[in-house]
Amino acid sequence: MRAPTIRDVADRAGVSKSLVSLVLRGSDRVRAEKRDAVLRAVRELGYRPNAAARSLSERRTLPDSRLPSSGGTPMVGVLLNDLRNPWYVDLLDGLNSLLSASGRHMLLADARLNRRVGHDLAGPFLDLPADGLVVVGTLPDPAVLDAVAARIPVVVAGAREPVPAGADVVANDDERGARLVTEHLIGLGHRTIAHLAGYGAVGELRRGSFESVMREHGLGERAPVEPCDMTEEGGYRATVRLLSRPDRPTAVFAVNDIACVGALSAAEELGLSVPRDLSLVGYDNTSVSRLRHLWLTTVDHAGHEVGRRAARCLLDRLERPGAEGRLQLAAPTLEVRGTTGPPAVPGTVRD
Repeated sequence: MRAPTIRDVADRAGVSKSLVSLVLRGSDRVRAEKRDAVLRAVRELGYRPNAAARSLSERRTLPDSRLPSSGGTPMVGVLLNDLRNPWYVDLLDGLNSLLSASGRHMLLADARLNRRVGHDLAGPFLDLPADGLVVVGTLPDPAVLDAVAARIPVVVAGAREPVPAGADVVANDDERGARLVTEHLIGLGHRTIAHLAGYGAVGELRRGSFESVMREHGLGERAPVEPCDMTEEGGYRATVRLLSRPDRPTAVFAVNDIACVGALSAAEELGLSVPRDLSLVGYDNTSVSRLRHLWLTTVDHAGHEVGRRAARCLLDRLERPGAEGRLQLAAPTLEVRGTTGPPAVPGTVRD
């Protein structure tokens, strides 16, 4: 049986070959229904772009500085700040959905592991070479991207730190997400609400929005903040400190789901029932938050959409290099589950 061709995809989707090519390159100039029809035809037919032919075509038309990686299927480097973060799963799924359709493979690296063994974080992607680089999460030193961005397109996903000139940033609207959480808890009747604060620009945005909303409601003096390293253990320890205060909060907003799991453990160890005695909210809507015995109220960080937009930015930059860097923010939503409810006595602080 012969392999399906781009003509077969076009016929199945009811579109032209040129439109199929636009979709496979991740162009945002295609209407959503047409793009979905093409991607559905690609999946149904099992179509795989002829990477060698496309690479030869690109080498005929692109300047030397933009030649795709030599030999085999073109690759895109993906540098993860910490592979253990469960939110990255949804982001990588969205990222790969477009990259794979365009005939590119992802090559993953764990920045946390590379730092531990003293390896260069981004340099290996230049040696391969990769067509471009997607950085996922907050790197401790974003300056390591400067040399890479001077040679290949760079897109940063899920972080808000300064980036090299010409790099794109795709992230969640963290300020909006933190506002959704805080207004939800205030609406339930909570008045003393604590925040487990994270680090980096994303942590600062979430904390700043939380404190701003509390002030807007005249609750600025009832908004304790505890620093947290964004791990389960960090969330546990920070929550123990909060619940040992004389003005114990009736609700806690954690910077992420993992810290929220630690907060849940702390509450249970101290004999508090969630949400009867203490409401808890996380952030990211990871698979952990959806476990039935946890069932965390959390903010959906739009991970899949962030990944898709990051892939589209990279593919667009491969087609049109030299453009100014852009910032794109995906809209968050609040997922209300089983860890939030009204305080036992609304508007009061319990002993």
